[in-house]
Amino acid sequence: MNTKTYAGISEEYSKLEQAKIVLIPVPYDGTSTWQKGSDKGPEAFLNASENMELYDIETETEVYKQGVFLTQPITENSSPESVVDEVHKITKKYIKRNKFVTLFGGEHSISIGSIRAFNECFNNLTVLQIDAHADLRESYQGSKCNHACAVYEASQTTNLIQVGIRSMDAIEKTVMDEDKVYFAHEMALDDTWMDSAIDQMTDNVFITFDLDALDPSIMPSTGTPEPGGLFWYETLEFLKKVFLEKNVVGFDIVELCPNKIDKSSDFLAAKLYYKMISYKFEDENIDDMYDNLFEIQDKKVANLKFEDDDY
Repeated sequence: MNTKTYAGISEEYSKLEQAKIVLIPVPYDGTSTWQKGSDKGPEAFLNASENMELYDIETETEVYKQGVFLTQPITENSSPESVVDEVHKITKKYIKRNKFVTLFGGEHSISIGSIRAFNECFNNLTVLQIDAHADLRESYQGSKCNHACAVYEASQTTNLIQVGIRSMDAIEKTVMDEDKVYFAHEMALDDTWMDSAIDQMTDNVFITFDLDALDPSIMPSTGTPEPGGLFWYETLEFLKKVFLEKNVVGFDIVELCPNKIDKSSDFLAAKLYYKMISYKFEDENIDDMYDNLFEIQDKKVANLKFEDDDY
């Protein structure tokens, strides 16, 4: 990866010591079973991010000024288990430094490691999985660290809420808590699903966002596109509500499988990441904006010249 800083931001905002946000790229695609290429996802995401405007119109903020530290990519790939262990270790290291830790994959198996790290660091954790696939197999193709097993461990150890599901194996029904699953075909007819899902969350929430949750008409570049997915503005509406009402402690985004012809998916992934950190730090950005305005105003007042007859 040629990118030296996230989105090409200046060094002032990219140093670990000052940054509130850490971004960990995980270019791994070792267990996917259909289209390969999600190992190229982090690089495509970072390239698109460099061409993105950094002022967010909706929140009226420039969240990169909170500081985003881009780590070296996790390149361990000797086995699915070793990848999960490395993701777990690196993620936990930055959580312990009191950073808002985010990851960009790579295939969904990387989330086993990220979820494990957050679950060890935050009490009573909800995992919000936004995904087309249930990913609840206990093991697949001889490994418990397969992409098809991405949230099995979370289903056993956290409060797992699944949103957008529209593809699964019958065996996964034996594990699934259907009261906490929002199937895409039901969501299409239910105006209350967002509030219902949020009501089931605990205070601390980790989001794992598989890009195939989105409809392939807006996100074709995934390894396993499924018809009938989420669209852009309903996705943002839901995410904004979650960030507003809950303490989102971190998130990962996975399964961007870029193609050379159409770059729109790369850019959507870049924009989605920026939206999510903008929602997380919206209040801090607004506070900073007002602090800057007051500082400018104080300087103007200090520089005013008063005449005797002004008193």
